[in-house]
Amino acid sequence: MLSSTLATILPKKTINFRLAIICMATASVGLSMAIISLSKLLLLLCGLAILVFAQRDPTAGKSLNQAYTPVAVLFTLLAFSASLFWTVAPLADALGSVAKYGKLLAIVLMMALIRDRREAMYALGTFVAAQLFLVASSWMLFAHLPVPWATSNMALTEYAVFSSYLDQGIISSVFAAICWHFRSLAPGRFGQHLAIFLAFTSLGNVFFVLSGRSGHIVAIALLSIAIMWELPKRYRSAVILLPFLLVLILFFSSPKIRERLTQVRTEVQSYSTQVQPTTSSGIRLGLWRRSIQSIAQHPFTGSGVGSWSSEYNRLQRENNPAHKDIDGNWNPHQEYLLWGVQLGIPGILILCSLMLAVLHDTLRMEKPYARAAQSALLALAIACLFNSSIYDALIGDFFCVLIGLLLALGLHKNARPTIATPQQECPT
Repeated sequence: MLSSTLATILPKKTINFRLAIICMATASVGLSMAIISLSKLLLLLCGLAILVFAQRDPTAGKSLNQAYTPVAVLFTLLAFSASLFWTVAPLADALGSVAKYGKLLAIVLMMALIRDRREAMYALGTFVAAQLFLVASSWMLFAHLPVPWATSNMALTEYAVFSSYLDQGIISSVFAAICWHFRSLAPGRFGQHLAIFLAFTSLGNVFFVLSGRSGHIVAIALLSIAIMWELPKRYRSAVILLPFLLVLILFFSSPKIRERLTQVRTEVQSYSTQVQPTTSSGIRLGLWRRSIQSIAQHPFTGSGVGSWSSEYNRLQRENNPAHKDIDGNWNPHQEYLLWGVQLGIPGILILCSLMLAVLHDTLRMEKPYARAAQSALLALAIACLFNSSIYDALIGDFFCVLIGLLLALGLHKNARPTIATPQQECPT
């Protein structure tokens, strides 16, 4: 009786609540972990409630139809769960890692819960508003203005608001690409000009305020591909030279980039001469070397989910019995190698297949939506070369929620909308 009553009421009465949760999820990414965690929990509960109680709605999960991404996500989670049977990691670390990869479900939930493009545009509007708040706060920190909501321990020194300059640089680079590719959809007489201004303001923040080298590389890649898409087809081969040209220009115009590039060269050169690397690049190279050794020893099955730190400790002890073990929160700062250690070479192929599934789904979209989604995917692929950008909290949540939103936005074929403004009537 209760179930049938809820099934009758929920579809009509909770649609605003559902949309509010979706908008909260898109607004939370890039903000504090407390807000992100709460929004993810509500997103999951909303998904379960709709699945259990709501009547069969022909619009529910419409963007999942013939999409490859949900299948790839579920297969990925199944592979990590199956590796629990042979993992060498402590059970707590293994289960914790499965939970961390569970954030991939946010992609499927966003696609399933968003019913049409109009709802997706409301969610995109909240995403833009939150990211504008993040970029403006970083500029305020740079100008030494009071920002009492900045909780990052790098707020006063590196101008990161809620996370590290590494995460924020990547996030702001993607935000710039979103503003640029959706500039024609911005509402109002000056909407397009405002979107372009936000794109350049965000890029300026990445190049001249934040110090994250990963963010610089992602921004250069997204800027290069955006320029390529604006060029006539006969000139698009110039994209091969664009990143190098942009790096050269930025090297002489941005003290941040000049300093960080020079630092990378120095750290890499000193890596081979140091007994125990202590620099950022040196530590990464050491972690990557151990990861490759582990993959070489278990190439087909890996060592199981959550096993990276156990494998690293084992390999370190073989060369140094006095090695002090690291805990399960460590990772190699490279997503491809991390999946390789846990699932072997098939794990790397699974990660690449997941990205290819997203790419395949974007090919069905109209131009602005496809380009925005492909830019986010390119940013993820590059970020994973230097960080564990899916495994890590905050940056992983950002990519999962955003990619789910962009897929839902592009796969719906409604009439061309504009980004919702507070003056527009809220859907019921």
